[in-house]
Amino acid sequence: MATQIAIAAIAGIVFGLIVGEWASNLKFIGDLFIRLIQMSIVPLVMASVIFATGSMTGSGVGKMAFRTFKWMIGFSLIAAVLAVALSVLINPGGGQVFTGEIDSSLQKDASQSTGWQETITAFVSTNIFEAMSSATMVPIIVFSLIFGMALNKHVQKTQNRLLVDFFDQAQQVVLLTIRLIMYIAPIGVFALLASLAGDVGFAVVTTALKYLGATLIGVLILTVLFVIVVSARTGLSPLKLPAKLAEQTAVAITTTSSAVTFPTVLKNTVEKVGVSKRCADFTLSVGLTMGSYGAVLNYTIAIMFLAQAGNVDLTIGQIIMGMGLAILLNMGTITVPGGFPVVALFLASALNLPIEAVGLLIAVDWFAGIFRTFVNVNGDTFVAMLVANASDEIDRDVYAGTKQAIVEELPQDGVDNESAGPGRAPGPVTASTSTTTESRT
Repeated sequence: MATQIAIAAIAGIVFGLIVGEWASNLKFIGDLFIRLIQMSIVPLVMASVIFATGSMTGSGVGKMAFRTFKWMIGFSLIAAVLAVALSVLINPGGGQVFTGEIDSSLQKDASQSTGWQETITAFVSTNIFEAMSSATMVPIIVFSLIFGMALNKHVQKTQNRLLVDFFDQAQQVVLLTIRLIMYIAPIGVFALLASLAGDVGFAVVTTALKYLGATLIGVLILTVLFVIVVSARTGLSPLKLPAKLAEQTAVAITTTSSAVTFPTVLKNTVEKVGVSKRCADFTLSVGLTMGSYGAVLNYTIAIMFLAQAGNVDLTIGQIIMGMGLAILLNMGTITVPGGFPVVALFLASALNLPIEAVGLLIAVDWFAGIFRTFVNVNGDTFVAMLVANASDEIDRDVYAGTKQAIVEELPQDGVDNESAGPGRAPGPVTASTSTTTESRT
């Protein structure tokens, strides 16, 4: 699939550049593919989080949550600090000339954005069905976590696992649905990139080349840091990672959406990396909104770009405030590609930076979106590996390629993984690649 998507991406770009604006007629095909994936994201995330928390025993929920948030917040802070350092060194906004007006609808959306207190308050929805209908992911995850913990208490009290098994089966069906949709991924990617290349081309890149360069360098540094930390903590060979991450990387950089890539990340993290299914369900679902390291990096660089373009000297306090806003605002903006313009306008307004310069960033946002999404999706897998390693939930034989795991068929027996003991891989039950995968118990 990764090879097919890569070929389709290249062919789409070439086709779009050759035929020009006519290629925009193909955009609806790509949009249909994106919508088919998006319609499955909410039920998949809800079922994954509820099942992961509802089926845990002992102190597993608290420990896994602490480790997940610790790594995600830590890497987000590193991304923000790195962005400031690179912006000071590269000065991406220096010498920029900006003219023209910003779309009034975008300015209206940005003006409706709120401060950090309201942002945190919005993490809890007054109507979970409204949040589901609009795919507002943070309130959905908060509800699912609380519901899953309540379900966990119910199971311990009554020993009735009927509802847990329901969410387990629901997740398997949604995953199978997405696998069927992924068969048309090369067609969708071809149409998306053909339309983009025909409509925009590559000339717009020159308007903010240093901005894209700073973002790319930051992405490379963050990726290397991730690999070093994961290799040091887990003892697994980093040389195997490129092949294991190839498919999700191909989907990520061609769709520029972490949400669209989420099902592929979940499958690969279990089947290729060897992370237990219960750990992958929890960490990756939370990471879908909180683990946006590439977004934090890019948003912080955007703040510095706008300040430098408008010759605005930011104080240390304003820079720290901007970093904090970048971390908070990345939550919930990744479900649909194209959330960056509103975020950039809000950041410009909040820090009194030149709004007119945002147009330069919007013009090249598709390219920046490639960098953001690459780190977001692969960073989630890295964090899942770190969390799973702490409780011995990485099957090293799966990682080495000598065993096979199928995410739809992994049994979940509610074992207390925290007390499984050293050397035991309590996550996915797998079979050798020379035999069939074990059926559900």
